[in-house]
Amino acid sequence: MAVPTQGLPPRVRIHEVGARDGLQNESAVVPVDVKAEFIHRLAAAGLTTIEATSFVHPKWVPQLADAEQLIPMLSDIEGVALPVLVPNARGLERAMEHGVRGIAVFGSASESFAKANLNRSVDESLGMFAPVVARAREHGMRVRGYLSMCFGDPWEGPVPVHQVVRVAKALMDLGCDELSLGDTIGVATPGHVQSLLAELNEEGVPTNAIGVHFHDTYGQALANTLAALQHGVTTVDASAGGLGGCPFARSATGNLATEDLVWMLEGLGIETGVDLDLLVATSAWMADRLGRPSPSRTVRALTHKG
Repeated sequence: MAVPTQGLPPRVRIHEVGARDGLQNESAVVPVDVKAEFIHRLAAAGLTTIEATSFVHPKWVPQLADAEQLIPMLSDIEGVALPVLVPNARGLERAMEHGVRGIAVFGSASESFAKANLNRSVDESLGMFAPVVARAREHGMRVRGYLSMCFGDPWEGPVPVHQVVRVAKALMDLGCDELSLGDTIGVATPGHVQSLLAELNEEGVPTNAIGVHFHDTYGQALANTLAALQHGVTTVDASAGGLGGCPFARSATGNLATEDLVWMLEGLGIETGVDLDLLVATSAWMADRLGRPSPSRTVRALTHKG
């Protein structure tokens, strides 16, 4: 039953990451035709932003080595943004060759993760992203900046808010249209979320340019999302079926499940444009392809009713 609550946005845009962030951590390579059907099914369920893949070197993420094959298989999807992750200038060139209209770059708020993920310091990685973002903007592409380890780091522990704000502001100053705050290892709590959002606002990063990306390691993803909504955030990252983790941070468990997010939003009277039944069927279908049950509580509840 929908019970609207004052102080929350009327509509939320879900940035679906299951096809990229969700699948990249799978040890067994998922066939490209299965990935393409997954994305088609997600689009049919009403998701309007679906991160399709990453143009990263196959050595680093073998699961996404088929990006060039996948993108043409999605050409019949209309009215849906299909951004891709690009790690560097070469990744951008490959994406542009295939007509991609939106990209994301992936930075870190902590030095340890920047070194593990990009083999660079935080400032060196920002320097690498600068020409990528500039070139993408010159070609009219929408650019998202991911910022990982915004709340805690497996090597460094808690990440100070001011440190996150410095890197976040630097990413936005490069020309990113949107900033996604990542709780990569799932240690955030609601007060921490609201404190970070408030300080970002104070430093000139507007709420309407911020998305949130929570992992559910400690069962806090939905609580943290609600805290962000109360602050005015209207873009939330989620992964169909709760797929995903992070190949470069072993303590990172699954993403917030899109179905669990939609269930909460619908209960709050917040529009998403997503057909929950179709989405659940899609995640159940993908779980069958992966050979294991979906970790999403909502998928499990709705597929075992009756």
